Amino acid sequence: MIGTTRLIAALAFPLALSGCVTGADYSRKEAGFTSVANKTATVTAKETVWIQNQSQARSAAAQVKSLLARTKPLDVETAVQIALLNNKGLQAAYADLGDSAADAWQSTMFINPIVSIGTTGIGTPELQAFKTIEGMITTNILALATKNRDMAIADTRFRQAQLIAAVRTLQVAADTRRAWIGAVASWENVGQLQHAQATADAASELAEKLGETGAMAKGAQAREHVFVAELAGETAKARLSARLAKEELTRLMGLWGSDLDYQVPNSLPPLPKSVVRRDTIESEALRNHIDLQIAKLDLEATARSYGLTEATRYVTDLEILTGFETEREIEDDETKTRTTAQVELEFAIPIFNTGKARMRKSELAYMRAANLLAEKAVNVRSEARSAYEAYRSNYDIARHYRNNVVPLRTKVEEESLLTYNGMISNTFELLTDTRDKINSILLSVNAKRDFWLAEANLAPAIYGGGATKASAEAEVVAASESGGDGGH
Repeated sequence: MIGTTRLIAALAFPLALSGCVTGADYSRKEAGFTSVANKTATVTAKETVWIQNQSQARSAAAQVKSLLARTKPLDVETAVQIALLNNKGLQAAYADLGDSAADAWQSTMFINPIVSIGTTGIGTPELQAFKTIEGMITTNILALATKNRDMAIADTRFRQAQLIAAVRTLQVAADTRRAWIGAVASWENVGQLQHAQATADAASELAEKLGETGAMAKGAQAREHVFVAELAGETAKARLSARLAKEELTRLMGLWGSDLDYQVPNSLPPLPKSVVRRDTIESEALRNHIDLQIAKLDLEATARSYGLTEATRYVTDLEILTGFETEREIEDDETKTRTTAQVELEFAIPIFNTGKARMRKSELAYMRAANLLAEKAVNVRSEARSAYEAYRSNYDIARHYRNNVVPLRTKVEEESLLTYNGMISNTFELLTDTRDKINSILLSVNAKRDFWLAEANLAPAIYGGGATKASAEAEVVAASESGGDGGH
């Protein structure tokens, strides 16, 4: 009987190389999160956590309940902190960061060799005249040659994932701040609408009594009644809008169950004495905007991928098969053995596919990334200028309503009251002037809201975190019944 065995000794080669690279940094459960937390803390001045176990979840929930219990009504800074601790979408974004870390960790590991073992024989199972046992291990040596480039690409993508997680954090903070402003402005408008409703009810009641005495025509009575009816409809719509605005804030903070009993203030903070000058806001945005940094890393990763494609243009699959072949002969109870080392190389010959198409795709991908980066730089500068212009202009508009329009309307009402007391004007002229004053106050509240929204959009314009969701023209429809000094 003659037996032939071919075994592989090359397995030790890739295993020895794999010991040269460690994935310790990527293998940590919170890999990359410290950088995200530090970067966002400089902008928001708030803490954020990555919840990965029950203990961390209980700790975050206890912290949220504590913040809700000791802050009544809920102020904007506390609302932002709760959202950063409790927003589930943000936790999902952090999971994406962990996924990228796992990919980077995987890139540090070599491809496992493929082991194949087989037998061939001639003859019957009872008596085989010839038998061969073969074993082979293959490994992709092209993957070994391009290992460093693959690791560099994976690391770039990991750093990009860190920035994406930071952008998501800033976006949640900015959205929560805007939602709080919208909710509070809605409740403040509701309070003003209630004053208007009280005035309208008084006018309608007076018109009805005068009509009973014949001192007021039916057409004039109808005008007063229809005003009350329309105002009631607007008030009902405003109540709905205010409740929906609060629900948006609730969603961003991730609250449910007993935590829904929180209240927000009944009015926005007063306007500041002056605005902050940001003459260098464009350069600040170019230096700090995270979206721009992500685009730069995308260009870097694309450039590295282009280099890898160029290096493997002609050879895409290159495998080495190596080992020993042992021949053993048994004749007259005497065994003869002969061992021979073998090395085989397998690769595709680029006769038909020379890799030009892959090179073209890589070149286009690089140009696409370069142009997207240039476009992002233009947009970032423009968004920064627009944000500051909105901030300055809305401050001037809000201050104009506060300092000019509302005082003049108040003066008109006071003069109307004096003429009414002197029996120079009638009751309905007084009520009309009072309603006009309330309308001016509503416009003033909306102008103040637009200023605080513009102020909230300054940080996203500089650091990233989403485009503005509101403008001076976009009105947050106000309404809902005032809950007194405690809020809603």
